[in-house]
Amino acid sequence: MPEFDFAILGAGAIGSIIGAHLARAGHRVVMLARGARGAYLAQHGLTIRGLTEFAVPVATLSDPQLLQSAGTLVVATKTPGTAAALEPLRAAQLDVTLSIQNGPLKNELLAAAFGPERVLGALADTSGELLPGGEVLFTRNVNIYIGELGGLDSARAQRVARALDSAGIRATTTTEIQTLEWSKFCGWVGMMALAVATRALTWKYLSDPDTALLLVRLVREMGTLARALGIRLCDRAVLPTASLCAATESDAVEIILRLGEEYRRSAPSHRMSALQDVEAGRPLEVHETLGYAAARARELGLDLPLLGTFTRLLAATDRTRREAGARA
Repeated sequence: MPEFDFAILGAGAIGSIIGAHLARAGHRVVMLARGARGAYLAQHGLTIRGLTEFAVPVATLSDPQLLQSAGTLVVATKTPGTAAALEPLRAAQLDVTLSIQNGPLKNELLAAAFGPERVLGALADTSGELLPGGEVLFTRNVNIYIGELGGLDSARAQRVARALDSAGIRATTTTEIQTLEWSKFCGWVGMMALAVATRALTWKYLSDPDTALLLVRLVREMGTLARALGIRLCDRAVLPTASLCAATESDAVEIILRLGEEYRRSAPSHRMSALQDVEAGRPLEVHETLGYAAARARELGLDLPLLGTFTRLLAATDRTRREAGARA
């Protein structure tokens, strides 16, 4: 029997939400967290606010090399530095691994670290925010999709999804995880880029005609990349990606404007995690997400000018912001 049922790498908002719910449900959970966050969890445990309110003690390891075995490793860190974060875990006995990070690079990194046979695909339409006091605000609980990257159903995917769902994190299995991951990624790239560029709440840039147009064009460029890779898109993601790519540009803009109104009514305080990173002074997930997509486009000889422009703009924004902070 493994030492823990679940090991959660990363104790930010989503990692904490998942870890807290699993621990409350009676699963043996360990949070792999360093520094001040790790020390906080060891002393106070996990506290969730928002959609549900509870606190639960949880095992914490500040040195991931001390983890001997776990049934499931869930990677919930930000994408920068993922390969280095996985390295100390190579010696651990892990039955299955999955990542709820943004972008498809995550699956490649897990396969390189632990072997492709131990990797499940996953994506989260789940949101939260790590508050200054250490608690986590749980703001969105739509679904976590889990599935085999080869497109088959499996008992292990069902087991992980069932554990999450019964613990209070909505989750389900799918045989279309690659379609869903890329459909989310195409929409996420657009929303992340506009959130950082405008520094606005989600509903505001979705509701503005100019930013809605830019968002549509960026999503459609990402759709071109997905098609070139032979990946089918769908509407079961944060944005209705397939419809945005298939509709006329004006109709696609109207879809975004209507979605902005829905966010204004149902989630008026929603902020993309990238905007939270900007405001907290944390590094942006540029090179591992937009940069990854831009590099794949270059490999395929695709001309995606808006993707290239936003990749450079956000990389420069991140670099100059952090250089300014280092000088302060």
